[in-house]
Amino acid sequence: MNALFILNAAPYGSELTYNGLRLAAALAKRQHNHVRVYLMGDAVNTANAHQKQLVNHPILLPLLQELMGDVSGQVAACGSCMDVRGLQVEDMLGGIHRGTLEELADWSEWADKLMVF
Repeated sequence: MNALFILNAAPYGSELTYNGLRLAAALAKRQHNHVRVYLMGDAVNTANAHQKQLVNHPILLPLLQELMGDVSGQVAACGSCMDVRGLQVEDMLGGIHRGTLEELADWSEWADKLMVF
């Protein structure tokens, strides 16, 4: 199965992005699945490599890093969403590329399943 996850929610404040990443990771571990993740809106902050760990407050970066090991090159962050938040590619977790709306359209046509969180 080809599954595309579009994550929109901020990495903290709700569990939407967390749950989307967990499901994407679980599906990616199964050999017959191909998973791609597109970070949009506030979800682009999930890939910010400069996050600081707070006491008793987990960060999602390790979960995203684990997922990246299973879906190498298949995680993109919306370029205009990055611009609005002042993020550069250098600020992002290695392996995440700056995405475009055209790429998201291509990925949407590729996908058998589209999951939005």
